[in-house]
Amino acid sequence: MPLLDYRQYRQMGNEGGVFRFTGEIESITDGHTLWVKGDDLTIPVSLEKTKCFLLPAHKGDGVPEAPEQIHWNRISTFNEGVKVFIGGQVKTRDDRLSFLSIKEKPLMVVFYNCPESKLTGEIIRAARNRNEYWNGITPVSIVIGAMALVFIAAAFLNRPAFRMTVITALVAIFVPILPMLPPGFLLTVLYRRMTWHARKFRAYLDLARLPLRYLQQGSENSVLSTGEKYGYIKYDSLPPEAGNEGFPFLVPDIKEDKKPQWHFFGVLDSSGQLSASKDPFVSFGILPSSPRILSRRYAIKAYTLEALAWLILLLGVFINIVFIYLILFLLRGISF
Repeated sequence: MPLLDYRQYRQMGNEGGVFRFTGEIESITDGHTLWVKGDDLTIPVSLEKTKCFLLPAHKGDGVPEAPEQIHWNRISTFNEGVKVFIGGQVKTRDDRLSFLSIKEKPLMVVFYNCPESKLTGEIIRAARNRNEYWNGITPVSIVIGAMALVFIAAAFLNRPAFRMTVITALVAIFVPILPMLPPGFLLTVLYRRMTWHARKFRAYLDLARLPLRYLQQGSENSVLSTGEKYGYIKYDSLPPEAGNEGFPFLVPDIKEDKKPQWHFFGVLDSSGQLSASKDPFVSFGILPSSPRILSRRYAIKAYTLEALAWLILLLGVFINIVFIYLILFLLRGISF
């Protein structure tokens, strides 16, 4: 989507279009209309049927907290000047152009506190910081599964031939909490650590591929919506200024290869030098290899870690089940 400014706002008339817009909260009217002030334009945003997200403040290279989805009523408590990103449909409503959420193009509103040039990367890294082991339907499924197992155990309780079935059903009721019980708990800790690294590599995979959204397969440059020429330059050595605000790394925790071929992405001027684009969301920075090669490496690391993590978790559950069966076997010979 192109960035909306005053010139485009005047040219589109009543037709509207799909745009991005960044600015600061100016006011809230009608209880659900957010007025956002940009550099040269102030535009209303209808928050009805709109998903709004709050991106937690983050410093350093650690994994940020996950974005928080908030109801539009809560936005009225925000102070004037809070940064906001809007992406979606601009249409005429009440004789004025406004951002509206429609079924075909849902509106996205993100409140943040970081430079616009870092917003895309921050959102990607934060959105990957989720624990897939637990979601909204997990408690319901656990309750339904436990009730079914209790019914099975009760049905065979008075039939000695099915004693092992009863024991297995009773043990299975506690399977969801088995990863948190000793002695397998140590493997669960290792599982969570490995999945944390896997999610981090998945985020790095996305960050490494960001420059490719402007470059077609086999192309080394393209023309942006701003009219600028975007591309990259290859270098065999890293310049001294790399890593600072002038030439940032596109992916954190960069580890130099034995024979790296540094790729510098940015806007190319007439002299062949690189600089940042007028569009703050355009990727500008350094990668130690080709985005496709680098993303493939991160994908392999992520999938390998995830597979090993689940094997370790299942091993911990198996150890706990064997441990429980051993205790039950020893208790059989004890009379109370």
